[in-house]
Amino acid sequence: MNIFLHELKANFKSLLIWSFILVLFIAVGFAKFSAYYENPEMLAVLDSMPPAMLAAFSVTAFNLTSVTGFYGVMATYFALMLSIAAAMWGSGIISKEERDKTVEFSLTLPVRRTTLVTAKIAAALVNCLLLSLVAWGVSMASAQQYAPEPGFGEFVGLASLSFLIIELIFLALGIFLGCALKQHKQSGSIAVWAILGTYFLSVLIGMNADLDFLKYLTPFKYFDPARVITDLRLEPGFVVLSLALAVLFVAAGYLTYKKRDLYI
Repeated sequence: MNIFLHELKANFKSLLIWSFILVLFIAVGFAKFSAYYENPEMLAVLDSMPPAMLAAFSVTAFNLTSVTGFYGVMATYFALMLSIAAAMWGSGIISKEERDKTVEFSLTLPVRRTTLVTAKIAAALVNCLLLSLVAWGVSMASAQQYAPEPGFGEFVGLASLSFLIIELIFLALGIFLGCALKQHKQSGSIAVWAILGTYFLSVLIGMNADLDFLKYLTPFKYFDPARVITDLRLEPGFVVLSLALAVLFVAAGYLTYKKRDLYI
């Protein structure tokens, strides 16, 4: 428990920074939406953009003059930001002992390596949950001034849940990289590149329907906001796949961290 609380305290500043970035992003987004709100003439601006680009970012799937539609377009960017935060927490919370030269102290604690890792994972998971709650709460509060349509709250709730599930995948990936890589500086950068790579793959899939079979390779295609808003549910198969990936990465992290040498 002391390790868990210590990690929460150590990462509290990071949580505040990410929360501020997220709140600022939401504020800017809704400020931009005010120009589209109940103003169909603004949609004419989109006519000059390539149809493939509009499809790639799901712009054509939503009515940008409604708060629900505008939030649907923003959903992918929420998922991207939250995933980067989760991956950085996952990789950093494990590898920081070597980065900060505190491995020797950690090894003197009367706990197993698995106990140490579990406490760190729990702290990172709490941070991810809190950041997701910030995204949900600020989005709901910001939307109230625009009289959200019926079903908006349910859509935001399901979208926020999908963000959290995607966070779990990249949190677990970051944990695995932090546990497995001997060079602590590499874990965070590789995790971020993995996120950006899968994100741009999702963009390519959106631009070319023939690439739809690749959607299983990118979590950003597991929970399409356009489908979520239509069905008002998350695809059970992708929920299972996401959780399975998270468990697989975490299990691999435990195994590698338990066996590898730690650099003092």
